[in-house]
Amino acid sequence: MKKYLSYYLLLLFGLFLVLSACSLQSTEDSSSVTHTEHGDIREKTLSKNELPKFLQAAHQEIQTIYQLAANHEHVLKYIPCYCGCALSANHKNNYDCFIYEQSGHAVVWDDHGTKCNVCLEIANQSIYMFQQGHSVKEIRQAIDSIYQEGYAPPTPTPFPS
Repeated sequence: MKKYLSYYLLLLFGLFLVLSACSLQSTEDSSSVTHTEHGDIREKTLSKNELPKFLQAAHQEIQTIYQLAANHEHVLKYIPCYCGCALSANHKNNYDCFIYEQSGHAVVWDDHGTKCNVCLEIANQSIYMFQQGHSVKEIRQAIDSIYQEGYAPPTPTPFPS
């Protein structure tokens, strides 16, 4: 599995270069910011196409991962995170590392993913595999296999049917 991880990371870097041409901006007047008890920032925007202000200073790759995560809830809701956020932030899956909640078009973003390479890697690998035609079940099995040793316990994420 480790050879696949290197392969995926290399391909994802290429994907980032292609996607970095996208301009992702946030408008200041339509967002609201809150802080959680565990130190994460949550910011509401009017849609998933409007990134939060806390991403303005982030690398383009991180902005891209957030945008991809917002558009791949159907995948990331079934993928556990192995960074320890189940205990520290009460996350249930990898999607929670980026999006706290979505109501209609409005999105409440979570900045946890900006501070955690494990969260970013898992989201990238999962979305890339999905774009390559892998099923959510296959992606889940691959992520579990890669991260089951040497990382924190996984979030309590249901296995896809």
